[in-house]
Amino acid sequence: MDNNKLSRTGNKNKEQPSKTPKKKKRKLSGKRIFWTLFFTCAIAVFCALAGYLYISVNGERLYQANKDKITLHENSKVYDRNGNVIGELSLQKSDPVNSEDIPKLLKEAFVATEDKRFYEHSGVDLWSIGRAAVKDVIARSKVEGGSTITQQLARNIFLTRDKTFFRKATEVSIALALDRNLTKDEVLTMYLNRINFGGQIYGIKEASKYYFGVSDLKELKLWQMATLAAMPKGPSKYNPLRNPDLSMQRRAVVLNLMAEQGYITAEEAEQAKKVVYDYEPPKKKQNYQNFMDYVMNEAEDVTGLSEDDLNIGGYKIYTTMDANAQKVLEKEFADASNFEKSKDDKQVQGSMVIMNQENGALVALLGGRDYERKGYSRVTNSRRQPGSAFKPIVSYAPALESGKFNINTPLSNEKQCFGKYCPTNLHGYSSTISMEEAITKSENIPAVWLLNQIGVKAGYDFATKLGIQLTDEDKNLAMALGGISKGTNTLEMAQAYSTFANGGTFYKAFSIKKIVDSDGKVVFEHKDSGKKVMEESTAYQMTRMMENVVDSGTGKKARINRPVAGKTGTTQSGIKGNKSNRDVWFVGYTPELTAAVWMGYDNPDKDHLLHNSSPLAAAFWGKVMKQALENFPAKEFKVPADMKEKEPEPPAQETPQLHVSGLIASYSPDTQTVSLSWNGDENGNAVYRLYRKAASEGDFTVLQDGIRTTSIDDIGTVAGESYQYYVVAVSPDTGQESDPSNTVTVTIQPQQDEQLPPPDENMGDHGQNGDDMTGQDPNQNGGFDNGQGTGNPGNGSTDGNGNQSNNGNSNGNGNGKGNGHGIGNGNGNGNGNGNGNAHQGGDPGAGSGSGDTGTTVPPDNGGSSDPGSTDGAQRVDNFSTGTVEGETTNP
Repeated sequence: MDNNKLSRTGNKNKEQPSKTPKKKKRKLSGKRIFWTLFFTCAIAVFCALAGYLYISVNGERLYQANKDKITLHENSKVYDRNGNVIGELSLQKSDPVNSEDIPKLLKEAFVATEDKRFYEHSGVDLWSIGRAAVKDVIARSKVEGGSTITQQLARNIFLTRDKTFFRKATEVSIALALDRNLTKDEVLTMYLNRINFGGQIYGIKEASKYYFGVSDLKELKLWQMATLAAMPKGPSKYNPLRNPDLSMQRRAVVLNLMAEQGYITAEEAEQAKKVVYDYEPPKKKQNYQNFMDYVMNEAEDVTGLSEDDLNIGGYKIYTTMDANAQKVLEKEFADASNFEKSKDDKQVQGSMVIMNQENGALVALLGGRDYERKGYSRVTNSRRQPGSAFKPIVSYAPALESGKFNINTPLSNEKQCFGKYCPTNLHGYSSTISMEEAITKSENIPAVWLLNQIGVKAGYDFATKLGIQLTDEDKNLAMALGGISKGTNTLEMAQAYSTFANGGTFYKAFSIKKIVDSDGKVVFEHKDSGKKVMEESTAYQMTRMMENVVDSGTGKKARINRPVAGKTGTTQSGIKGNKSNRDVWFVGYTPELTAAVWMGYDNPDKDHLLHNSSPLAAAFWGKVMKQALENFPAKEFKVPADMKEKEPEPPAQETPQLHVSGLIASYSPDTQTVSLSWNGDENGNAVYRLYRKAASEGDFTVLQDGIRTTSIDDIGTVAGESYQYYVVAVSPDTGQESDPSNTVTVTIQPQQDEQLPPPDENMGDHGQNGDDMTGQDPNQNGGFDNGQGTGNPGNGSTDGNGNQSNNGNSNGNGNGKGNGHGIGNGNGNGNGNGNGNAHQGGDPGAGSGSGDTGTTVPPDNGGSSDPGSTDGAQRVDNFSTGTVEGETTNP
């Protein structure tokens, strides 16, 4: 029942018709369509007019506000110290030309290629824009530009290269303004004078000179004109030097366009297409470029003007440069023979500054070989350690200035440590040395000792007053030998030494005397009266000492035909066992000019080090300065009117001179003790310091200090070893030392059960004063085991074994306690000179055997040996800086 009911209900619903009425579509009347279109068009026209008005007004406003940019400004000129033009400053390399000097055909080549409707449109070519847009849509990428020559000019003068809608709209507005305010020929001429032709080449005339060597545009041939007209579309891509094939292809396009538009015939076009570009522009290096860059940086600092303003402001910049000196500097830097040859392409570099010490004026400078514009200048950018060239600045000058020292004051020169810092000398040691001799020989101990005496702070402050930039890390004794954390440069070193040269006044280096604007107004003038930083007497004494450095010391290579004072400086490799150098310096001055020179690798490593030392820099300094001084009248160093030679004042309550002599030694096999005794000081108030050196050790060391008797036993000996001893007397009140006593040598016999290796025939160990291993060199001085023959330990019963008259100075070279050579030298154990006296033969030995006769090398100075001397150049690594602690006079 229910199913039937549902069925009926369903049928009933299907049969019911819809009662919802259908809506009739309303037809739009013609009036409504008309008014809709009318208002739409009106709004569009209004917007277009408003946009045009805005663009027009905005373009005119921008044009009027910046129309001074249209005129190519006069480049600023730079003058040398004598008022001669030495160069021009410019934003870019350009040479503007007037319209009448541009051939008509050359203008037509650019019009045909860049804007064929140039003479028809009003600055903006809507037809070209539309055509370009259609082509871009079809190609689905940007294939053609719509910018006119006027738009390109607007962009080059007023705008950046940003590709935005607002930048493009502004470009259009300015182009319209340009077209309203200028003639077509004026627009085209400006365009040709400003367009870029690759790199820093701007303007049609500069391009003609660079790519073809043609200065007169009227001499250009058709193919050359087309080549230039091809470049604006891609200055780098169509550069005939870089891409000759692409340039030739683009040239053909230009020639076809010119023929199509009736400027040339098809035959002329075909002939011009065939020409092959084969011009090679000469490589021109602008003179004085490093100095010019320095001048530009200084001009920005002193005026506050930007580089662009200085370039195009028409300024006249009068500098301190001497053209001859700068040319000499550049010539010598270009001469490879002045520098060590590198084994690869990393060449030895250099830097030099020459300045006038009377006012700080820079005369010449160069910061590297092959310097290029805006390049890396080692004059200011590179900082290197100055080595011994720093000694006058931080040790000697401040000591003189203190009034407690003068050039004759004796300074400590004995081997010693200052805490953990243990510098060494190259030329041996002595009790004392005068300040003048210490600086002449470039000894290290006196410089460090002196800085320690006056105080590190005094040296640090003095160097700072001389313009050296130091840090707190530099406040240590290594500073005395140039061990400064950040180094220095040739500019700072020249400034510092110029203070010695002028009598004690510090002047900051400068390169600009004055700057005058285009209206003749002086906008800057240098004024600096300097600052007195030391007494004139101090500066004079420094000059006198450093004259000796050049006359007879480490700076002899810097001698020229004028008085010269200066100081060498060297820093070592810092590599253990490597005696090469990282840096070499010479800083010096004549009565007229001061100069500093540095040589070295930019990035030194084990393969890039200098094999020569500071004389290399000294020789270069002399070669340059001899020529650079040609325009400067010769003078003499001034002696201060009130300068009185200060003789060394005797110390208060001077103690009598100390003496010690007659040192003798004997060895007791039973106690294995060396007993030493000597003749003490006559005054009886001295204490004694005993030095010892074993044959296996490199140098003497203090065995015992503060000895109050005249004898002592050494119980710390080793069997089979040989020892040397000497003693000095020391005043307990003043620390004054006597000269060393004579030196004695004791050889300890090996234990009976020990077997000594047989001596090597014709061969000896290192001598005290050199590294000759043969033992046959007549110049070999003293040492151990330098004999030649093979001897058996014995009694040496035959008088005069060895090499006869040269073996000591007498007979009896047996096996006594002689301090001569070693075991096996011809006739026994120690065929030296007896009991250790320098000029005395020993008694015959009492051994039981006999020795074979051999040739014994004679010891120098009658058999005595200088305990501190050495022929070779000793070096010490600065514990924190790697500074060479001394120099050798050998180049």
